[in-house]
Amino acid sequence: MMKYLETHSPEETEAAGAYLAERLMQQRPNELWFICLESDLGAGKTAFVRGFASVVSPGSRVKSPTYTIVHEYREGTVPLFHFDLYRLEESEDGLEEIGFDDYVAGGHCIVEWSEYLAERPEDVITVTIRKTGACDRQIEMEWEQC
Repeated sequence: MMKYLETHSPEETEAAGAYLAERLMQQRPNELWFICLESDLGAGKTAFVRGFASVVSPGSRVKSPTYTIVHEYREGTVPLFHFDLYRLEESEDGLEEIGFDDYVAGGHCIVEWSEYLAERPEDVITVTIRKTGACDRQIEMEWEQC
């Protein structure tokens, strides 16, 4: 399935994240999801994650995990692991050190700067956010429908 959205504020970008989470909960309720976020700096990845987490981990305080690599949100029935690979050197070694495979097997994963992954799991959901103005974004979401 492919979905295109245009947003004009951080709140609308958050709503796009919530939309994806709601769709996945309807279409793939018994699966773990691996979401790859692709965009430039400042395009709204963390805002998108805030909206996503508002559905799958209500009450979690979402912030960018840039300096910690991963934040864990455990307010929902399935943990949500939020990665930022921007500062990670040699993704394969660094990810192995933090137990990346255990995260993937243990909850939903949403990865900022996913282009730094050496390998992606199968059945990835890809979200591309393009900045088209100061607050304007084009968001493309792609996933397999069950």
